[in-house]
Amino acid sequence: MREVMARQRMTNKRLAELMGVHPNAISYLRNQDTFPRIGEETFNALCKFLDCTPFDLIEYIPDEEKDLD
Repeated sequence: MREVMARQRMTNKRLAELMGVHPNAISYLRNQDTFPRIGEETFNALCKFLDCTPFDLIEYIPDEEKDLD
């Protein structure tokens, strides 16, 4: 999310205004190492106001395979 916001030159404050949330909520999302659970409405708003796709915001990293021996 940090990268997408930087590319769009979007501040926490501006994105919060567009989404109708407190800037602390954006700061929380932006500073997470793993994407927290959020609702569909919030996820759609992030994509809309950041002009991106869900794949710009998330990346699939498989868990390390466990030794089954």
